[in-house]
Amino acid sequence: MSVQNAGEREMEGGLPEENGASPIEVRGLTMRYGPLVIMEDLNFQVHRGEIFVIMGGSGSGKSTLLKHLIGLKAPAEGSILFEGQDFLEADAKTRKGILRRMGVLYQNGALWSGLTLAENVALPLEEYTELDAQSISEVVSLKLSLVGLRGFEAFYPSEISGGMRKRAALARATALDPEVLFFDEPSSGLDPISASRLDDLILQLRDSFGTTIVIVSHDLESIFKIADRALFLDIKEKTMTAMGTPEALRDSPPSDEVRRFMTRTSEPGPEENREAGPEAGPEAALKGGPEFGSEPAPEAGPSQGSGTSRDKETPKRRNEP
Repeated sequence: MSVQNAGEREMEGGLPEENGASPIEVRGLTMRYGPLVIMEDLNFQVHRGEIFVIMGGSGSGKSTLLKHLIGLKAPAEGSILFEGQDFLEADAKTRKGILRRMGVLYQNGALWSGLTLAENVALPLEEYTELDAQSISEVVSLKLSLVGLRGFEAFYPSEISGGMRKRAALARATALDPEVLFFDEPSSGLDPISASRLDDLILQLRDSFGTTIVIVSHDLESIFKIADRALFLDIKEKTMTAMGTPEALRDSPPSDEVRRFMTRTSEPGPEENREAGPEAGPEAALKGGPEFGSEPAPEAGPSQGSGTSRDKETPKRRNEP
């Protein structure tokens, strides 16, 4: 199935690509677990300074694609380019440089439980920079204050709420001022208010620093609020089948699968009704069948009771002899 590009437009936050290279480009990517093909023939680019959402149903390979993008899994086929450089073909020094320009917010935050928030945020600074302890402490305080956690430096992850843990993980992900940020289901497990605040932080990062942001999500409210473009992974087709603005994918869906996802409905669409025949749809189900007891129930016989009060056994109370 070919990919339908819906509502392509120039994003407000998007910037021209330098030297013609996109921050991220995926070419002919196939993802497998052993012999099992998860997705194949994935081709797309992420524009500089945009919020790009990877969406699809459960089990469609969204998080697996994220693992490929951040270098945790190697492609079965195809390639992934960062600023025109193939991550897998790069030498160790180049790979470290690429990773230095990335930040990742994992689904559950992935904070070290035995470290304070300050110590968690300091980890990438200690690993990838030569800053002294005082400078690291200042950067840590700044990053935590940017996500609304000033004064929580000495707290452990178990001592704060789920929303606060997500924000602390975001502070760690932005510690190195990355050019590209990856989020895996950022609103998962959050109440609506905390999820909305996290969306606002994501928009603030893009608008203030021009950060390119890639998000795995199936949260429609969040997608419509923050996404510039969205990519749809179709679990039936085992490939990407649509890409464009969320509004265009909702208003002019290229397939019933996309329509159901973007409108959060399980109702079959016109294409499926045509394929199923004239009796498809809710009306067909009402006509009955084995599942709905289309055959009349047999008349009550002696073994089934005559329907009088004498045939109905009165339940005994507990401990009644």
